[in-house]
Amino acid sequence: MFKKLSIVPRWIIFLLDIGGTLFSILIAIIIMQNLTLSGLSFNAMINTAILVLMVNSLVFTSIKTYSGIVRYTGLQDAVRISVSIIASAAILWVVNTVSNKYNQDFSLSSAIIIIYAGFSFLILVSYRVLVKFLFSYAKNYKMKKKNVVIFGAADTGVATKRVLENEGTTNINLLAFIDDDKKKIKKVLDGVAVISFFEFMKTVETQNIDELVIASFTLPTKRKNEIVDFCLDHDIKVLSVPAYNRWAEGKFNSNQLQSIKIEDLLERDPIVINNNQIRSQIKGKRVLVTGAAGSIGSEIVRQLIPYAPEIIILCDQAETPLHNIELELHELGTRINCVSYLADITYEKRMEGLFENFKPHYVYHAAAYKHVPMMELCPTEAVRNNVIGTKIVADLAIKYHAERFVMISTDKAVNPTNVMGASKRMAEMYVQGLSKELNIHTKFITTRFGNVLGSNGSVINRFKEQIEKGGPLTVTHPNITRYFMTIPEACQLVLEAGSMGNGGEIFVFDMGQPVAIADLAKKMIRLYGMIPNIDINITYSGLRPGEKLYEELLNDAENTLATYHDKILIAKVREVEIEFIKNSFTQLTQLVFNSANEMQIVGKMKELVPEFLSNNSVFEKLDNVSAKVVGLD
Repeated sequence: MFKKLSIVPRWIIFLLDIGGTLFSILIAIIIMQNLTLSGLSFNAMINTAILVLMVNSLVFTSIKTYSGIVRYTGLQDAVRISVSIIASAAILWVVNTVSNKYNQDFSLSSAIIIIYAGFSFLILVSYRVLVKFLFSYAKNYKMKKKNVVIFGAADTGVATKRVLENEGTTNINLLAFIDDDKKKIKKVLDGVAVISFFEFMKTVETQNIDELVIASFTLPTKRKNEIVDFCLDHDIKVLSVPAYNRWAEGKFNSNQLQSIKIEDLLERDPIVINNNQIRSQIKGKRVLVTGAAGSIGSEIVRQLIPYAPEIIILCDQAETPLHNIELELHELGTRINCVSYLADITYEKRMEGLFENFKPHYVYHAAAYKHVPMMELCPTEAVRNNVIGTKIVADLAIKYHAERFVMISTDKAVNPTNVMGASKRMAEMYVQGLSKELNIHTKFITTRFGNVLGSNGSVINRFKEQIEKGGPLTVTHPNITRYFMTIPEACQLVLEAGSMGNGGEIFVFDMGQPVAIADLAKKMIRLYGMIPNIDINITYSGLRPGEKLYEELLNDAENTLATYHDKILIAKVREVEIEFIKNSFTQLTQLVFNSANEMQIVGKMKELVPEFLSNNSVFEKLDNVSAKVVGLD
């Protein structure tokens, strides 16, 4: 019946309100008569009832107490009812006071009016709450309640509990709070017991748990992984509370509870950087960011803004992404002057115009082609963009007296097995060689790290798309591993390394432990509430051209030096004479612009980078040809 009657008509609410007030005046009169009907004047009772009917019809119509949807009764409805009852009582008191002078026959007194007002408010609110409860019960009585636990017995946990209980659509049965703080164990928080995770593990053996909500913003990533792994092993869905900055007016709703993401489990504990040193260098300076519309470049721009540079020049050849980051910065209302500069870094005249107009003090060079299989197919473009483009920007930095040039490199430059990695290693060699030249004002610094979470074309984004399409998930090899780092973390370390460098260093970031991509795929499927190779298959496609099973952050012949930051090391690498590099780059440039022979181009790359041994590529046959490279011994 309640399901069919989705909204109670207004006229029924109006009649119920009138009936409630008439019943209230009757109760008030009987109470004042010591709960007896003897001695009551029938005419006075009728006159009083008619008066109450007329007054309340006028008041309820004016204030519209009947306008709210009863099943959503809340504080605003209660306020409206209280105002109506106060107005009604006031009018009755005035009418009663005036009528006494004219000997009108009403069963009214100040005490009766006060009792009437109290009972009226109680009845009108109570039946609304009752109807609300009946609607909720009718909607959910056949639904199975979800058994839920909340990890985090603190303010955020309490807020989560109230959100879950107050929103009728959730239909949950909150079993307990879980917390690692021993002082809270066996206490009661907001009427719910607080237990340890060990007790929770025992509870799972005897009772079905549907969901665990992580309501803690300070939970270490390692601990979060332990919790999630246990829950996934026992088919418990894991949700997380949205970040506090996404709460509206200090509150959130159940729709904002989101499934835990793989990015949350690959993150590491927050890093600490020397903000004061970076600020002292960046404040009031002109900063150029190449590749500013990409994943790394755009985050560098975002992180530079708090350090108050004079201007940030956003250089990129991709029009739409550059426009998007421009709109984002405008919406953020940043006061820093951010100028978009659409240009290809290999177009020397266009880039010289940039340096001539803005004369940047700092250059963060993030522009690069990065996709291994694509560059294996297009080695000419890899050299043109990653090698020649870097040379052009670096030479202009010297010409226009930039203070620092920070190059973003990759772990694929170590013992490269593909064209992309080799091209980045050549760029490293060039900027490192420039730092050895005399009378150069610019400090050249290189930063080297692995894959970043959520970057354009990353494996995680691809897996998400494949899962949402129903699979299968394609992994190149069962044993392939990769290092991962969050974009903000990588960019923080880039800024820190850029500020500490004295010129010529290659800074290597602590990437943590490598992640097996097959395990990553399985965990992502389970996080979506499905079973690997049952609900969604995992297939192995084989290594792509140029791809290797694992990445290295250091060459086998290299070692490292510690810095004051525990996540940043200095790689000691083989040094190459800058004159040899310049001569070789001239030859390579001629090949790129004057020849279409990609074998010759890649062969020249292998001369420059002797550790470049192709893997699963058409260029492997070049490795079988022994060649002496003068100047590299």
